[in-house]
Amino acid sequence: MADVLSRLKSLARPIRVAVIGTGHTGKALLYQCGITPGIECVAVADIKVDKAVAACQAFGRRYAVAQNLADLHDTIARGAIGVCEDGELLARCESVDVMIESSSSVAGGGHFAAVALENRIHVVMMNAESDLIFGPYLLSLARRNGVVYTTCDGDQPGVIKRLVDEVALWGFELVMAGNIKGFLDRYVDPASIVPEADKRFLDYKMCTAYTDGTKLCVEMALVANALGLETDKPGMHGPRTKDLLEVFDRFDLNRMVDGRGAVVDYVLGARPYGGVFIIARSDHPFQQMMMDYFPSQMGNGPYYVFHRPYHLCHVEAMQCVAEAFLDHEALLQPVAGFRTNVYAYAKRNLRRGETLDGIGGYTCYGMIENCAENEAREGLPICLADEVTLKRNVAKDEKIFMEDVVYDLHRQDYRLYALAREESHAASV
Repeated sequence: MADVLSRLKSLARPIRVAVIGTGHTGKALLYQCGITPGIECVAVADIKVDKAVAACQAFGRRYAVAQNLADLHDTIARGAIGVCEDGELLARCESVDVMIESSSSVAGGGHFAAVALENRIHVVMMNAESDLIFGPYLLSLARRNGVVYTTCDGDQPGVIKRLVDEVALWGFELVMAGNIKGFLDRYVDPASIVPEADKRFLDYKMCTAYTDGTKLCVEMALVANALGLETDKPGMHGPRTKDLLEVFDRFDLNRMVDGRGAVVDYVLGARPYGGVFIIARSDHPFQQMMMDYFPSQMGNGPYYVFHRPYHLCHVEAMQCVAEAFLDHEALLQPVAGFRTNVYAYAKRNLRRGETLDGIGGYTCYGMIENCAENEAREGLPICLADEVTLKRNVAKDEKIFMEDVVYDLHRQDYRLYALAREESHAASV
């Protein structure tokens, strides 16, 4: 970290960053770029351009609204932030070194990332849904164009990966990558979530996805697809605990290790909320004896729990921006292809002819599952479950399959998903 900071301070010119999406997280990324040595936000985009303008004004930044690439280049050259309605302008701008995708659009996020990679711009994904459903294709684009594609630091997947790397360096074998969830209600919707969302200044659909477990499953699927892990059951176990050390009682670790190997999972209710953990193993008697020496309560061996009590999203994001630009290094990528995906389940009794409203909506929630167990009859990925029509009645908590919906294979998100599946298959053979 100190080395990254010193290198950023010594740059002849700052790393030029563009941010797509100026909602809760995107606005915070604009702020963080402004206080990080060697990094400068040169452009922002939002389909609601007034939000992007307001974000610049909030931090006293000079800006100009750009209608085309020429306007955008000129604005950046003058030292002001280029503000655009169309994220594709940022993705095509040669004055951008790194693009952070932090919009809430699944299809749009995938498209903008693909265009940026084709234009040899490094891409950092803080759009977890696009990252999951299109990741294998976007990774292949990055490799072909000699740039970096990576999941962002600061959100749970990136923070878990830092912890996994650290413990691997110490010689421990990964058994479980875990998330600490504070609250879960599968049936919450954008209407019932309003009081909680307003307290946190969050979009209602976004807060719904956090609360109904869909976002949790998406995050853990990203980890699984990067590390080659699986889930032990659909949706994971997620036992309720008060203390993180209860994981040794709540999970049958010997059975998991002997069966699937390392897995992803979570605990519900353990403090600190928002933290992450991993369970790792050392079978060597000497290491077990030495671990008993330390006062920290981490387990009695051979399994030990390591945790990080926080994740800070935008605050930590700048490190992977710097690593992508300075070292051509990615923090987290779907190198294992689609080991897992997140599939749609009915939030209530649904009727034939109803149109699904996707992530964070009224009709469905998402559950992580192993893709190998969906080969015979593929579930409908939750990231593709927006604006598709049911062909049959589906009972509450029943899984929705691809064969159950009318969808358009030529739609942008379905086309990108098909490319991602091709790349995933190619990587596995």
